[in-house]
This record gives sequence, structure tokens and C-alpha cells, in this order.
Amino acid sequence: MELLDRALIEESAKKSGLLWVQAPDRTDRALWQVWHDGAVVVVGEGAEQPLYGLADGQSTVLTARSKDKGGRLVAWPVRVEELTPHSEAWTAAVEELKAKRLNSPDHATVTDRWAAESRVLRLVPVGASVAGPGSMPDASHAAAPLPTPAATRRPVPAALPRLLFGRRRRQKQA
Repeated sequence: MELLDRALIEESAKKSGLLWVQAPDRTDRALWQVWHDGAVVVVGEGAEQPLYGLADGQSTVLTARSKDKGGRLVAWPVRVEELTPHSEAWTAAVEELKAKRLNSPDHATVTDRWAAESRVLRLVPVGASVAGPGSMPDASHAAAPLPTPAATRRPVPAALPRLLFGRRRRQKQA
């Protein structure tokens, strides 16, 4: 891997708390992560984020976005390594993850919960980036949102326009 390529991958992963992973169904899914010891580290399943079928020894692609423009910055291939709970590598990775985990309901015992019900994966870069500055694909990579009742449009209640517009008139009169 070229030195400049490696530096771009490392810096983009360090600066971003969120990366997109290509799931086995070939869709890109967001994962919160931490850069630790030359690889991306994620925790998932149980009460944490889904890991979208990522398994030990599997290869996939990660994509990072630019912090200033929000567009894709670099994509690189990785090899998935599952860390054994309470091993030296697992403990070091979990300490980094725990420090970055926001709003954990059980911050004092989160490592015990992760050992019992979650998986900690190391996504190790292998080979050169597959897309980066000057070599981005032309396709938009936009995807339809996943179906959810929260996104289902329902009819507007009949009284809503009267309530909204009536309030504005009353505020102007006062």
C-alpha cells in the first residue's frame, strides 16, 4: 500500500466517527467506529449497532466521507477480524471504544456487557484504496431509505392547517 494512500485512510478514519461498510448484500451501511492500532474497530450486536452479517475472515470495503464537504473521500478494502473477549487485543480495543461511546446507559459495566452479548471486530486495511481523490466513480451511490413506519407518509389531520394558520393570525393580531 502506498504511503500517501495509507495516510489518507488513517486520517479519514481517525477524524470520522462514522464509516460506511459494504454489507454482504452489497449495500452500504453506517457504522460508528474508532481507529485503533492501524485498523478500524467496531462493536455491535446485542444492544449495540447491527454488524450487517460481517464475519471473521471476510473481506469488505469501507468508505469515509470528507469532514468539510460531506462527500465520499476514500474507499478501501478491509479484512474482518473478530477479537476474542478479554484477550489483550480485545481489551485495548474496547478501552478505545468505551471512551468514544456516547450516551452509554451502563458506562461503568459496558465492557462486561460487550463481552457477554456483543462482538468486537477489527477491520484491517488490505491493499490500496479502491476509490479516492481523482478516482471516484461517477455514480451517485444514493440508495432508497429502508422501509420504516417513521418514514411512511400519512394524511394530514383535518384540523392541522386550521391550528397552524390560526395561530399565526392570532400572533400577528397581538
